[in-house]
Amino acid sequence: MVAARACEATLKVLLGSLAGCFARIEPRRKASQYVRALMSDLVKRNGWTVGQWIGDAGPAAVQRLLNRAVWDGDRAMGLIRRFAVDGLDAAAAPGRLRIGALDETGQVKKGKATAGVQRQHMGCADGIANGINTVHLAYVVERTGHVLIAHRLWVPAFQLADVSLRKVMGLPISMRRARAKGRIAIDLLAETLRDGVVFDFLCGDEVYGACPILRRWCERVGQAYVLRVAKNFRLDFGPRGTLTCERAVKLFASARSQWRAYPAGIGTKGARAYAWTWFDLPGSPGHTLLVRRHRSSGKLAFHYCWTPPGRQVTLRDLIRAAGLRWPVEECFEIAKDDFGLDQSQVRTYTAIRRHTTLVCAALAVCAVAAAALRSRTDRRAKPARTADQARPECFGQIPISVPEIRHLWSGEHQGVHTRAHRGHWSAWRRAHQSEAQWYHQRRNLTIWGQFHQVTA
Repeated sequence: MVAARACEATLKVLLGSLAGCFARIEPRRKASQYVRALMSDLVKRNGWTVGQWIGDAGPAAVQRLLNRAVWDGDRAMGLIRRFAVDGLDAAAAPGRLRIGALDETGQVKKGKATAGVQRQHMGCADGIANGINTVHLAYVVERTGHVLIAHRLWVPAFQLADVSLRKVMGLPISMRRARAKGRIAIDLLAETLRDGVVFDFLCGDEVYGACPILRRWCERVGQAYVLRVAKNFRLDFGPRGTLTCERAVKLFASARSQWRAYPAGIGTKGARAYAWTWFDLPGSPGHTLLVRRHRSSGKLAFHYCWTPPGRQVTLRDLIRAAGLRWPVEECFEIAKDDFGLDQSQVRTYTAIRRHTTLVCAALAVCAVAAAALRSRTDRRAKPARTADQARPECFGQIPISVPEIRHLWSGEHQGVHTRAHRGHWSAWRRAHQSEAQWYHQRRNLTIWGQFHQVTA
């Protein structure tokens, strides 16, 4: 009940701040109802199901909100971003890293009439499929929470060049040429910087690490980064010439004594242990190559890093930053499973953007509320210290998560079952997850010990 009330209070604060984005009261009310529907227990969240949940006679009002109603979606996204960043910062303990994480997520679509659609690589489809891809920027606060704060749909060049397609897809006049994902990432970062958002590091996968325009932009504005790069990415070693990442490791980090065992953060199953090494690049002042080695397979992952002049960073700082890239994937999973990010069934550019913005609003509400309650609801037993430690008498409960607080809010406002019944099942889920975490972490102590023995 406390969690549900905290979530409702947070929701009212955000919806109140968005009031000025709407020209009329009707779309403002419909947007509030739409966000509430996204936070409900609907199995699918499209125009028909959302309209039915709201109580409309049909889907027309919801479709109008996304397609034709007069409201400023860009301004709304800016307010959502400031709300989310301020909320997570307020809940964070001192010294926590704040990371900007870039990544894209897809949505499978049928036909050829949707803005941005074409056959392309889709992570959600595990290969090539017909669909759309949207580039997102996530705000990740170490051991506090994470939320999506900026997004932009990727549109291929052939759609922008075809006048008839532009009209059908509702592509804006201002969008004159196709932009690569690296340039879209720059647009998103520029938006957040104008809003005063500060990142300790920017992180991204190989798509963004391989973009020299993005790297140069970050260095020009003084934004430190830890970006994944491929094994054939070339590095400047000054007098030694240029070497690929793979070749550099063979030359400079072949000895076991040059690797250190560190966890890349703490996951639900305990410390995510890897072996790490790093070295500066003589031909590129301020640049560092950070290398991660998997503890069982030995597979290497490479991170190209840069820090502004005068800023001192340690190997541990870069490892912490590299380990905070993965929460953007969790943002995508939660946004799709719990808020219907990929369920809108809309086709025009404006409708896709507005639906994504309202999903980000719903996610921000639950993420901020969960972060505020994290210290009060974290009742887990102390983690095991040895691999043979006996189980505790009580495993406690994990802190309130984003899916859990959405579920509690939904049950409170839909009146499903009794409050006692909902509270019982919430406590049971959190206790069961806490027990599973404890056993996973105890098992990891054995793996960690074995792994640490093969590194200096």
